[in-house]
Amino acid sequence: MGALTSNRFKRHSDSQISSPAAFGYDQIHVSKKLRPSGWASGSVSTVSSVSRLRLYPNQVTPIVREIQAPCVVVRGFGYSCSGNSRAKLDKLGNNLGGRMDLFTKYLRAKEDAKGSCRFVSFEKDEEVVEVIEVDDENDGSAVVESEREDVVNKLGELQDIRDKYRELDVKAEENVGLQPSTSSGAVLELLDGKGFESLSLEPRVDAGLPYHKKLLIESARKHDMRLQRLNFDIKLQEERRALFKQLTPAKKDESKKDEDVLLEPFRPLTEDDEEMVADALSSSSRRKVLVTHDNSNITITGEVLRCLRPGAWLNDEVINLYLELLKEREKKEPKKFLKCHFFNTFFYKKLISGRTGYDYKSVRRWTTQRKLGYSLLECDKIFVPVHKEIHWCLAVINKKEEKFQYLDSLGGVDKQVMRVLAKYFVDEVKDKNGEDIDVTSWQQEYVTDLPNQENGFDCGVFMIKYADFYSRDIGLCFKQEHMPYFRLRTAKEILRLRAD
Repeated sequence: MGALTSNRFKRHSDSQISSPAAFGYDQIHVSKKLRPSGWASGSVSTVSSVSRLRLYPNQVTPIVREIQAPCVVVRGFGYSCSGNSRAKLDKLGNNLGGRMDLFTKYLRAKEDAKGSCRFVSFEKDEEVVEVIEVDDENDGSAVVESEREDVVNKLGELQDIRDKYRELDVKAEENVGLQPSTSSGAVLELLDGKGFESLSLEPRVDAGLPYHKKLLIESARKHDMRLQRLNFDIKLQEERRALFKQLTPAKKDESKKDEDVLLEPFRPLTEDDEEMVADALSSSSRRKVLVTHDNSNITITGEVLRCLRPGAWLNDEVINLYLELLKEREKKEPKKFLKCHFFNTFFYKKLISGRTGYDYKSVRRWTTQRKLGYSLLECDKIFVPVHKEIHWCLAVINKKEEKFQYLDSLGGVDKQVMRVLAKYFVDEVKDKNGEDIDVTSWQQEYVTDLPNQENGFDCGVFMIKYADFYSRDIGLCFKQEHMPYFRLRTAKEILRLRAD
């Protein structure tokens, strides 16, 4: 009996130490271990107590107080619930032995739904908005002020958009008689809170037409509305453009102006001009004094003017008078022509007639401020006729483009003319303006893309026309075939001095 009592006490104490309730495992069932055969015979067991204790879980100290942690919202399958509620449901499931019955699933779904619900009530007229959060702790009585303000602001924005759509439709209807568009009407219905009931995933099928034909008709109708609105915009812009033209003064088209500048040197002569020129070039007018130019003291008789007949060489008097007319033309219309200076045919000969060739002093007084009224430094281009025994060429001091140019209708080249004019221009600026100008960087250009002479007597006409077109600041857009016309036009411009 003593041995039995001792074993009973030992089993009782082992059961207390290894009891599942002591470790928080109330529902864990441990099967009874079979006694070895030695118990029946009353012999001592060969298995130690330590070995048998390893069969049971280690003792875990239970948490004596609840931990306060942030409430985490767990979302899944379209539901959400607070972390505390989720923990309670999990604990309930553990207590039931890991099995989740239908009632527990119902409770979990309810907690998820309560965590995700939010009741919003709107009163449109009074603009009263209530936002009620459903929670376990406040039972739907808390109102979040920040969310209230956000909803109020969104309602104000929706109201502004609705007013803008109505204004656009009213304006379109008043101007072109258009009905409000279907898209804007649908937007207004949605903004007013109407039309939500009519929204459906199921397409509306007209009993009279197949659905694909109905879609085509609707698409065509929307396209027509867009075209009408585009037509309205086009008409509106045309009206604005017409009003703008009425308010602004009419301006001459620049392209037309350029065309006039190019066509002006080729204006045909009138019948009266042709008769006047034919009479002046006739044999009966040889001894007559046709024109006297007071500023240059040049007198033109019929015999002198006959050099403008076809096949004749131009003389100094006609060339010099024509260059004087070009200078006077620029003074009358300074905005139409470049500021230029035209030397006569004797200037270059005088400049190179010194004992050592170049002689600036011989022409120093030709360009005084008192005589000209301006200095050569103020000019854009300076034209210098160059006569080579029986041939006329033109040299240009192009200050506007900083280059010295040489134009020969036969394609000739003369480097001496370039050197002489460069040195003259430096001396002239130093003498008249007191400035030292550096022309070493200026380009020396022998112009090649120019109209060429195709006979042995039109070089003089080519030379004066080079000066005419360059002073207009236009390209040399004439040819050999224009020379007979230029001869008659030059005679007409000289004879026009009689009328002036």
